[in-house]
Amino acid sequence: MYGLLTLIACELAGALIGEALHLPIPGPVLGLFLLAALLAWRMRGQTEPIPQDLGRTADFLIQAMGLLFVPAGVGVITEASLLRTEWLPIAAAVVGSTIASLAVTGLVLHRALHARHGRPA
Repeated sequence: MYGLLTLIACELAGALIGEALHLPIPGPVLGLFLLAALLAWRMRGQTEPIPQDLGRTADFLIQAMGLLFVPAGVGVITEASLLRTEWLPIAAAVVGSTIASLAVTGLVLHRALHARHGRPA
């Protein structure tokens, strides 16, 4: 129960922060950043940074992730006519965003590894 309440509290805090500051970032994303910051802060000096209840809750949600995609699948089927007419821009956006995210991830990893070993990137 503690794990689920932690996740819900972080999501609620993210939504409240986003609304209060009029940020263009969705509340659940802000909540995820908040949860990551809390876990990083908790990790200082501890060998087990993730509380056991939170880990069990996360494992359960990962196992049930297939069910979380059902609404998205229904949405795709509902908008099938739009997909037929606008397939090219949608495909370009999917391929382009995938390539961009891979490039950014590679650059960040490259710089992080060089910084860790004390070499210029």
